[in-house]
Amino acid sequence: MKWILRGVGALLALIVLAGATLIVIDQASLPKAPPRQALLDKAKAYDVSIRRDEWGVPHVLGKTDADAAFGLGFAQSEDDFDTLQDVVLATRGVLARDKGAKAAPTDYVVALLDVWKTTNDHYAQLPADLRKIMEAYADGVSVYAAKHPEKVKAGLLPLTGQDIEAGFIFKQPFFYGLDTELKHLTAPQEKAPPPKGSNGLATAPSRSADGATRLLVNSHQPYTGPVAWYEAVVESGQGWHVAGGFFPGSPFMLHGHNATLGWANTVSKPDLVDIYRLTLNPANKNQYRLDGQWRDFDKRWVTLRVKLFGPIVLPVKKAVLRSVHGPVLETDHGVFAIRYAGMGEWRQPLQYWRLNRARTMDEWRAAIATHAIPSLNYVYADAAGNIGFVHNGQYPNRTAQADWSGVLPGDRSDLIWQGYRPVDQTPQLWNPKSGMVFNSNNTPFRASEDADNLKAAAFPASMGLQTNMTNRAWRALETFGTDHAITDASFRAHKFDIAFSDRSSVMEMVREVTAIDPKGDADLAQAQKILRAWDKRADVHNRGAALAALMTQPILFARSNGDPAPAPIDSLKAAITQLKTHFGRLDPEWGQVNRIRRGSVNLPIDGAADTYRSVWGKPEKDGTTTADGGDTFIMFVIWDKAGQLRSESIHQFGSATLDAKSPHYADQTPLFVAMKTKPVRFTEAQLQGHVQVVYRPRDR
Repeated sequence: MKWILRGVGALLALIVLAGATLIVIDQASLPKAPPRQALLDKAKAYDVSIRRDEWGVPHVLGKTDADAAFGLGFAQSEDDFDTLQDVVLATRGVLARDKGAKAAPTDYVVALLDVWKTTNDHYAQLPADLRKIMEAYADGVSVYAAKHPEKVKAGLLPLTGQDIEAGFIFKQPFFYGLDTELKHLTAPQEKAPPPKGSNGLATAPSRSADGATRLLVNSHQPYTGPVAWYEAVVESGQGWHVAGGFFPGSPFMLHGHNATLGWANTVSKPDLVDIYRLTLNPANKNQYRLDGQWRDFDKRWVTLRVKLFGPIVLPVKKAVLRSVHGPVLETDHGVFAIRYAGMGEWRQPLQYWRLNRARTMDEWRAAIATHAIPSLNYVYADAAGNIGFVHNGQYPNRTAQADWSGVLPGDRSDLIWQGYRPVDQTPQLWNPKSGMVFNSNNTPFRASEDADNLKAAAFPASMGLQTNMTNRAWRALETFGTDHAITDASFRAHKFDIAFSDRSSVMEMVREVTAIDPKGDADLAQAQKILRAWDKRADVHNRGAALAALMTQPILFARSNGDPAPAPIDSLKAAITQLKTHFGRLDPEWGQVNRIRRGSVNLPIDGAADTYRSVWGKPEKDGTTTADGGDTFIMFVIWDKAGQLRSESIHQFGSATLDAKSPHYADQTPLFVAMKTKPVRFTEAQLQGHVQVVYRPRDR
């Protein structure tokens, strides 16, 4: 017994020693944080004030552009520091050190996509004034961190301009679905994240009753996290003056408006990724075949740091392979190389900066011609009455004949495209006679009325352009598209439309399940009766929407992500079971099921997946759904016939996107549910009388 106890003691000692060793190794791997006072002193270099209005929205006023960027970084940290620092850690490829094994794939992708090699190779090539802005934003975050050291995760500091640059390099390809392609390749059965969507629409003076130009900014995003919207107004003495949506880690307004023009973004899904199946050398698995010869992989090793428990972090070495095609993934079903739009691109901040500073349509189009954003649609409007749609993208210059939509043979160099099609070959539509442009994640060949639309025959099939229509796109045509004397009221009513078009996939599914013989299934027969009588709307008092929405939402999400989708009848039966179990009936009011929750706020909400008033619901154990994406930050931007600007906005929660103690944590939610908005205090005159607090970061 004595020897057993000694053995156990020795084993425990070894475990403790191993744990201590891992802690020492981990601590040695962390960057050395600057002295706290050195970070606090950075604030002295910036001349900026932050004014918070009655909704807590920060109005950042800096003497220079860099001053304003510093103030924005500080203000955003006040409202959402945890998300912001997670964004930085994810961009650095060290998120698993804090989040554990679930974050390790993200860290590996950072290495796979060469995010930091691209950053380090090119950061110095960005204009000096742009780098100064990015560094100032990083300083704003660092000063906040220094003032609140208890909130800072190990390894965060120092924050640099390179961190901001790397964030753009890392995130941009995911907006057209590169992350989904990677997940399908490595884990075909793994469910992809909820779909990305959005609405953007602009109308010209010719289509209005009052001669105004109108712009709808209506991106659909998750309610929280690294791509959740943050509202701010930023102004500098050097002429930078914008209002709109920012992401954590972005010093630039991503969409919204300045004094003379504005734009909305929607995501698109053209074919911008090519997958190549590689043939390995049986005698040397570090080689692949290309044009009849064996070539060596470019191979390097990275160390992922994965939190086990407490302070114990395990270093895990992983090989990162590249071929001449691009990054390489070794999977259970083969070895594949990936070539994608945005690979090696580093000028994204430059394009965003130029867009922020543009004052005319020509300047804005010149900014788009920077051609650094891999894929985003733009819907544009300005004070001069111009409107436009740009199906922006870095479209691969595919010249060989091949099925570019499938997996390509990796042994042919002629299939490895080089560069992109010229920017002037991008699908775009400017000032159509109809006076309307729009996009709701649908085909670029329906962006206006029929007579004005782009023709598919004008673009090669190798561009892989979308051909789909969403319900939101059909409803845009059936609401805005039939209104030739638009007013403020009608524009707003169309935006908050909660109906499904007969031409939509939702109604196709309803027709399919109502045509099935119930064969004595009383519940199915009753569900069919409810669906036949349904008025195709998703308002909170509707008694048909619950069956329709619960049946169709899982299918819509799966189709959007390219995942296997359940058959509509199977999805309907699941909805029947859910409603009977939790509500005791198949036709509860939709608002009983469809909820928005935030802190102590718990309200019914109109809308559903793919209605123009978009609400993505996350299933709960009690049978309800909680809205966690879709409509988020919305802006209505109007220039009257004299060119004077007026804008309104709403956020699904409030300016305190993560601070549950703030009065602005959920103060906008009741307005959001009521489909109302608040004024954007863009100018000093508009802000006067509405400032609740004024401070300088160095004094805070």
